[in-house]
Amino acid sequence: MSIGEERKIGEKLLYSVRAELRILDDPDISQYINELGRQVVAVAGIQYFDYHFFVVRSDQFNAFAAPGGLVFFYSGLISRMKTEDELLSVMAHEIGHVVSRHIAQRMEKGGKISAATMLLGIASLAIGIPALSQGLLAGSMAAGQAINLHYSRQDEEQADRLSFEWMRKMHRNPVAMEGMLRVMRRISRYRSDKLPQYLLTHPNPEARLNYVESLVDMDPDQKVPGYYRKHDNFNFLRFKYRVMVQSVELDQLRISCRNIIERSQDPEERIMAHYGLALILAAEHDFRGGLKELRTVRDAYPDRDILAVDAGVMQMESGQLDQALDLLRFAGRRLPDSMYAAFELARALEKKGDLDRAVTLLRRVAERMPEYSRLYFELGKISAARDNNSLSRFYLGKYYLYQGRIDFARQYLGQAAKDKALAEQYRGEAAAIIARLDELKNL
Repeated sequence: MSIGEERKIGEKLLYSVRAELRILDDPDISQYINELGRQVVAVAGIQYFDYHFFVVRSDQFNAFAAPGGLVFFYSGLISRMKTEDELLSVMAHEIGHVVSRHIAQRMEKGGKISAATMLLGIASLAIGIPALSQGLLAGSMAAGQAINLHYSRQDEEQADRLSFEWMRKMHRNPVAMEGMLRVMRRISRYRSDKLPQYLLTHPNPEARLNYVESLVDMDPDQKVPGYYRKHDNFNFLRFKYRVMVQSVELDQLRISCRNIIERSQDPEERIMAHYGLALILAAEHDFRGGLKELRTVRDAYPDRDILAVDAGVMQMESGQLDQALDLLRFAGRRLPDSMYAAFELARALEKKGDLDRAVTLLRRVAERMPEYSRLYFELGKISAARDNNSLSRFYLGKYYLYQGRIDFARQYLGQAAKDKALAEQYRGEAAAIIARLDELKNL
């Protein structure tokens, strides 16, 4: 399978994944995990693919790499992680499978098969959603081909070895790999009747742990003072709580946060548990309580300007728009590269009636995060408010496109491509998207 074929399969699969799975489409979550991924890719050398990293809302203990440099993490896996280094270790392992082209090799084990059958096999065996898997796997088997995506022991060793070396180059202690593998081993021992999909596609946690422990034992840098730099886990824990508040029962998460505050010996863990409580209270529309908990975190981390965005969002949702704008403008100045800050400031400006400035900010987000669906919904709303229904339909088409709702995307983008009232640049873009969808449909 050529690199070009793998890219196309990955692109088509992404539309299917968006339609079937609950991807956490949040600029803050997306920017964090993609910037972390780029750090790994930077030390991995020249790549065939542009990598994209996603978080899926699901309590499954799962992660998988798909063709074309797509890597998915399930919230159930993230909830079991304690540090950023543990997240990096799993991320680097999945990138190792992509770099080594293990996915393409697994798919070709059964001989030459169609791209459609490859997609069915990948979705059914890697995604691991029972209802989806059964239907897609049945289609794959009906086509007369089964695809083996269970990595071999050699594949796993190669991915672990690459992950180990990349973490060393990043001055991140690969001991974190042991921590995640111990979690996997514990799950495989006590849940052997119903193993998570990750342990089915990534087998032998015991053998992998032994292998990684031997690599750590032989690592000369473990004896070099300061080689492995200490990193705080503020960004990771903030990311983790933002994922969990959208993925788990809030009462369950509340109990977990309170237990950490009362019992943890780690000051950072205790403080960030207050952040979790702040998000829980905001999700329950207790914005006063949320801001109070958030103040505890801001007092502990006065230099973390991203917390001003969180506070600004809570103020905006509680109806205190002027206070929200003050915080979001401050954060926007201090964090010019934060698309979360830019997007939330755009929303606040839209509520205030400053539509020109809101559109400018949303277009800046679109340049950095062109597949973030919600920004097109906001642009569509503003266009409709300005009685520009042609442009509103175009943006609504892009919103549906990146939501994975392809039929609606075709409908609106098809109208936009033929709409003479729409500027030529938008008509051309709409036509190009339709043509690309047609090309992928024929894979």
